Amino acid sequence: MSSTWAVAVVTAALRNLLQNTVPVLDPALSDLSVTTRTPDMARKTVTGASLNVFLYGTAVNAGWRNQDLPRTRPGESATPPLSLNLHYLVTAYGRDDTDQDAVSHRALAAAMSVLHDHPVLSPDELTAALAHSDVAGQPERLRITPLPLSTDELSKLWTAFQTTLHVSAAYEVTVVLIDSHSQGSAALPVLARGSRDEGAQTVLGAAATLSALVPPRSQAAATQGQSVVVAGSGLAVLDTVLRFTSMWRPLPPGRPLPPVELAPAPGPEPGQLVVVPPGLAADPAAWGQWVPGFYTVSAVTRTPGLPAVASNKVAFALAPAVTVSPHNPATVSVGGTVTLTCSPRIGDGQDVVVLCGGATAEAAVSNPSPGDPGYASTPTTVTFAVPAVAAGLHPVRLRVDGVDSIPVLFTGPVPAFDPAQQVRVT
Repeated sequence: MSSTWAVAVVTAALRNLLQNTVPVLDPALSDLSVTTRTPDMARKTVTGASLNVFLYGTAVNAGWRNQDLPRTRPGESATPPLSLNLHYLVTAYGRDDTDQDAVSHRALAAAMSVLHDHPVLSPDELTAALAHSDVAGQPERLRITPLPLSTDELSKLWTAFQTTLHVSAAYEVTVVLIDSHSQGSAALPVLARGSRDEGAQTVLGAAATLSALVPPRSQAAATQGQSVVVAGSGLAVLDTVLRFTSMWRPLPPGRPLPPVELAPAPGPEPGQLVVVPPGLAADPAAWGQWVPGFYTVSAVTRTPGLPAVASNKVAFALAPAVTVSPHNPATVSVGGTVTLTCSPRIGDGQDVVVLCGGATAEAAVSNPSPGDPGYASTPTTVTFAVPAVAAGLHPVRLRVDGVDSIPVLFTGPVPAFDPAQQVRVT
């Protein structure tokens, strides 16, 4: 998603695109300058041919106006982002006021050709536009389309700046999504399904493929160190590994995590396997090899003397393990700061939201430096301000890329919320 820098980033990206591409398309325009001024100031201190990219208007995008974000789950509410269509006027100027050789016409034609051949601003272009760029992470691509303007509309636009009309073309860039900072709401998890905790029955297919990865107690996700049942058919322990590939893609210049391959064990029933994503006790490097979030999992069979064969992919959710510090439980007032620890460590650029009771809160994430002593065993620190909730005891959940932590203990006769994942609001 994007901050208030979004509009400036798009303008800078358009300027960079024209500045870098037009002289390559037409070498005679090697002296071209590209500015982002108002029309009456476009030629101040500028000599030679030039293009001016002027943002003359914005409009709310009707398609995204009431659209929930992809991360909003059914039953939850969140304020839609501010979605904007940006209207630009691209104006060409010759090398002097007379423009005898129609250089302005060549410059405008070259600019229109560049925008015609380059209708989408790539994430790399947006990231390079300004130091504060975060538009590249929004779910919708930015598209450039011509915007017809009548002679009357152009005349009114230039008259407003009391300057001479020059050859121009209008374009629309859509859609820019700017984050809303309004508080959303999220329902608490269901502890039991009816008085006898009986849910719907599932019938597995007979295809020789992976069917599902089932976390303990059929929860939506598993944490590191928990056994996960792999259901399917045609599965074998011999010569088989399960390959976990994270869906997380870090912000540049970071690199994606390499896939992790784990050897399975026989499952509780025929046609099933068991795999355990290792925690810190089993693998000292585990917090650096995994991140919370969604994974794709496939079974890879490497029979000696034959090429490796991979099965279909199924989804798996790795939940963050969270502890409130101090816990048992922490006591704080509305607006006060609460600190959590999270393992495995949260990756750069992951979407992080704290759910305190039934309300959401923005989170600040801090990871240790790779050079710090004890880096391998140091978790991520997450801080948040307690939202406006009623006084009382509230469970705290951490949602990372759409996967919630598990605030429930199953050690007693009935499920109960974990005291180490609760805050008492006064």
